Amino acid sequence: MDDLQALLDDHAHLERKAASNALELLHRCPPDGDDTLAHHWTTVLTSVARDEVEHLAAVTRLLTRRGGTLSPMHRNPYASALRDLVRNGRPGELVDRLIVCALIELRSHERFELLADAVNEAALARLYRRLAVSERGHYTVFLDLAGRVAPTSEVRFRWAQMLEAEGRIIAEQSPGPRIHSGI
Repeated sequence: MDDLQALLDDHAHLERKAASNALELLHRCPPDGDDTLAHHWTTVLTSVARDEVEHLAAVTRLLTRRGGTLSPMHRNPYASALRDLVRNGRPGELVDRLIVCALIELRSHERFELLADAVNEAALARLYRRLAVSERGHYTVFLDLAGRVAPTSEVRFRWAQMLEAEGRIIAEQSPGPRIHSGI
């Protein structure tokens, strides 16, 4: 909270990446000829992408009102480290990508709740409370999609593995004005 401009800039970049990621996942629908799954996949991911773009717009408006601008470059060590855990090749790669999305959304939900309680501005607190609810919904959506492309037992096993690895990743993150930083 000591550098709210930097936090908002980081947050805006995360929303941009989340929207981009949801759109990129659209063409990864499992090619099994299941029209019901394909329709659900498209509906859910376009909805998530739309939500994330709306979040991006809200955060960049706040950033601009405070005299800031979106920085041209952004790194997210937390998300990068999670992406390094993704296995190559189908179907494991898709399951892992969906689990990584779920983890990021879940941690965003938790951080937004903490930020809503910590911020001294009513408008910003309301925004973070609203975003916390949305991110929790996205977390469940991504886990649901993983369960539609792989057996539940596999998803649960891989979720447990990813949680363990994520614990190490979080512990290694340095603190700072970022949504995903430090413990």
